[in-house]
Amino acid sequence: MHIVKGIVIAFSVYSKIPVPQFQWEAEDMKYMLCFFPWIGAVIGGCVYLWNRGCWHLGVGDLCRVAITAAIPLVITGGFHVDGFMDTMDAFRSYQPRERKLEILKDAHIGAFAVIMLAVYGLIYVGAFSEIRDEKCLGIVCMFFFLARCFSGIGVVCFPSAKKEGMLYAFADGAQKRRVKWVLILQAVVCVGGMLMVDMYIAGGIVLTALAVFGWYYWKCKKELGGITGDTAGWFVVICEGAVTAAAAGLNLLFV
Repeated sequence: MHIVKGIVIAFSVYSKIPVPQFQWEAEDMKYMLCFFPWIGAVIGGCVYLWNRGCWHLGVGDLCRVAITAAIPLVITGGFHVDGFMDTMDAFRSYQPRERKLEILKDAHIGAFAVIMLAVYGLIYVGAFSEIRDEKCLGIVCMFFFLARCFSGIGVVCFPSAKKEGMLYAFADGAQKRRVKWVLILQAVVCVGGMLMVDMYIAGGIVLTALAVFGWYYWKCKKELGGITGDTAGWFVVICEGAVTAAAAGLNLLFV
């Protein structure tokens, strides 16, 4: 029963998909992060079906890509984008560590957040418009799952910048060792599936993701002393954008 509740909590926290509501208990959250990647599976499935339908029906690229970019926002309610914007405000403030942590808690949106989100959106839409091959599309859609595996691994393995907040509560209440290995196993299976679709494109995408993951750890440790819930969302957004850009380039080279 705790496993079922963990699935429900994961979808309740990280998505807008309707799920049953109940009183959360500490036992219910021990394995919640194991199911975080499955929200990415839902996103990837929707993105894949939408793009295949557009190709079949002859829908224009602008409509196809714009709605593709909107699908993760609709499913997650902009959960990760909120973290992206807060983190951009903090990092771009060039303030001491304590002040950056205060900025992360501030509910107001700063100019840097808006500017960086606009830049990110333009790059993402431009890159995705170059993905016109079924194999490349399939690999990119599978990466929505893999990105959340990496993010979950970071939550249970990287130091926390604060001893409070949602991320700290989930990390502190998790069975870290088991959750880490479940997430790693899911990541390995996902990578194996991506490599089966196309070794070169998948290999390039995985290397890109690993580089972003390493940079995520270094950046947060340097700037904040660890990760927070906002930076975990920032990582998901940045990693998906970097991989989409890499996939566009690899698609041009190998397809």
